[in-house]
Order: sequence, then C-alpha cells, then structure tokens
Amino acid sequence: MFSRRRPVYTGGETDGPVSEGADSSRPLSPYAASKKAAEVLLHSYHHLDDINAAVLRYFTVYGPAGRPDMSIFRFIRRIAEGEPITVFGDGTQQRDFTYVDDIACGTVEALGVAGYETINLGYGSPVALNDVIGVIENAVGKTARIEYQERHPADPMLTWADISRARELLSWTPEVDVEEGVRRTVAWYLENRHWAKALR
Repeated sequence: MFSRRRPVYTGGETDGPVSEGADSSRPLSPYAASKKAAEVLLHSYHHLDDINAAVLRYFTVYGPAGRPDMSIFRFIRRIAEGEPITVFGDGTQQRDFTYVDDIACGTVEALGVAGYETINLGYGSPVALNDVIGVIENAVGKTARIEYQERHPADPMLTWADISRARELLSWTPEVDVEEGVRRTVAWYLENRHWAKALR
C-alpha cells in the first residue's frame, strides 16, 4: 500500500478533500467550466420542471475498456509496448483514481435520489502519479521510459473527493484500490492487446 501523505499544495483553495459545497464558480480550465455549466443548466430544469436530478462528480475514472486518452490507459499501453510515456510536471501531482466498477455501482444507486443533489464519486484517497506509474511497471513487468514536460497551468496538483455525502445518500463506498484496479486493468489490456495496442 502507498503511504498516504497529506498534500501541501493543490493549486486551489484547500489542501484537503473537496466537498460538493466548495466554491466552483471560477473553474481554471474549459473542461471544468463545461462541467460546471452542465450542473447549472440541470439545476434550472430541476427548478422549472420539478425533475429529480443527481449531479455525479466522477474523479479520474479508470479500468478495463477505459478511455484511451486517460493517463492510466495511455501509460499501460505505452509501457507494455516499450514506448516512452509523457508526464506533465514532475509526477508528484496526485489524483483521486476511481475504479470503473465502483463508479458504475454509485451511478446506479444515484438513480433513486430525489430532488437535486450534487454527489462526489471518488475513491477518497489521492495517489501521486509517480506511484501509479510504479504500480503499472510492476503489473506489466517493464520499466517505464518517462519524458517529463512542463505542467499545464490548468492542471491541478491535487484532486481529492470528500465522499461522505455519497456514503450518506447512496450507502456507497468504493471497494477497489489503485493497486488492485491497475492490476485488473493491465490484465485486461494484455488479454486484448492484439487490438487495444492500436488505440490512441
């Protein structure tokens, strides 16, 4: 297991887990702005049409058959195929990696939510990117060739979900940690590499 170090800098307003009530009115990237806009639009429809709406904030989802543009899939593919990986920054940035099966279970549970609720779905414990690369190396059985580049100013140093509301409203708790989730994802990739290695 990783040592869980308390982050000292996040590039944001807090160095702890982010709750659903934290200020999100000034997003730093177009991607974050688009998500905030969707939440606000959904609230308008909830208000006007009295529809139930559960806004689920997913934190760095990964797993078998995952998006090929996400870091864990890209790293697995490139390390397995002997290609270099690119890390923006020094790799100490931390992400709240959440396994896809846990996300699916939380999403299904949220179908029963009444009213308008915003709910974080994350593992609740951030892990440094360098540590995740090490887990991938062990699972694949190869050493990564890492090319470090400058970190983008819109890239936060930390994502960390406060999942207490998900536990309260959904009776949901994630079960798959990064070590196990990466092992499962690597196994899936190696089983399907005859076609998965062509994904970009």
